[in-house]
Amino acid sequence: MALLKITSPHAHGPMSTARVMQLVMLATVPGVITLSYFFGLGVISNIIFACIVALLAESLVLILRKKPLQFYLGDCSALVTAILLGIAMPPGSPWWLIMVGVGFAILIAKHIYGGMGYNPFNPAMVGYVVLLISYPLEMTHWAAPLGSFEGSTPGLIDAFSALLFGHESVDAVTMATPLDLLKQNNSLLIDDLWLQNPQFGRWAGLGWEWANLAFLAGGLFLLSQRVFTWHAPISMLISLTIMSLFFYDNGSSASGGSPLFHLLSGATMFGAFFIVTDPVTSAVSNKGRIIYGASIGVLLYLIRSWGNYPDAIAFSVLLMNFAAPLLDYYTQPRTYGHQKKARNEGDGK
Repeated sequence: MALLKITSPHAHGPMSTARVMQLVMLATVPGVITLSYFFGLGVISNIIFACIVALLAESLVLILRKKPLQFYLGDCSALVTAILLGIAMPPGSPWWLIMVGVGFAILIAKHIYGGMGYNPFNPAMVGYVVLLISYPLEMTHWAAPLGSFEGSTPGLIDAFSALLFGHESVDAVTMATPLDLLKQNNSLLIDDLWLQNPQFGRWAGLGWEWANLAFLAGGLFLLSQRVFTWHAPISMLISLTIMSLFFYDNGSSASGGSPLFHLLSGATMFGAFFIVTDPVTSAVSNKGRIIYGASIGVLLYLIRSWGNYPDAIAFSVLLMNFAAPLLDYYTQPRTYGHQKKARNEGDGK
């Protein structure tokens, strides 16, 4: 009689893959509501169409691989990838842009490596980077936030018109994001830049600061549910804060922005709690997660300040996805019951 060679300890708990993914989807709700309020309901149309494309693409691959549809679709991983990519894309993106991004994320970034648990790179961020490099104009076409101009944000009808027919069918005001403006600034002092551009808001940009706080709330909820540990997201935010504090100069036109600006602008909190914490593509040891998260924070600031892209969550995460196996190799904890070998042990001294 053959016995399974499985070592102890054995633990059983309610946290299945499907349960984790459902909690992640639930945690995005505050951020999605906030983005919809400030930038229009195009966020909702992004997510709905992205989920449809993701389920169809996932089903197609599963049929080709002769895998059971109900079991693999039931883990909700495809839906999470679609939701994260839909949030990251500009509200009211056209259908073909969403289809390309989600299709690449599911078919190439996920299943070409073997599916859930085997992908070395975050699928949503791979899809986002492919779109950003291939279609930079469409991926930087953000609607002006509520309060920065006279008028209202695009409604649901406008959102689906943009989805089906493109932005040309919607009479909406667009503006550069605060990160774009800071990146392109060459002469104005920070205070003057704030005064001349209404989209900066109070701390980090109208809408962006509240969206970041909403995603922070969702991240803290996931942390309280023990979906992930604090090591990667907190170390990322700390390193980003240190970098921005070190280079911040309020009296200089070359200043990279205050720590509060970097923490509450762009996709900082969304990236820290929903992207960096991906259990498949990040480091697995606690020490490795700290190094992983801190490195992403440093890269995020460097690319924001001196790179070609104003927000760099996707690039920073993918670069550290490369390094995650190396971090795991050098930061694995000692096996339970074993001790480190003495330096002079076995050399006859």
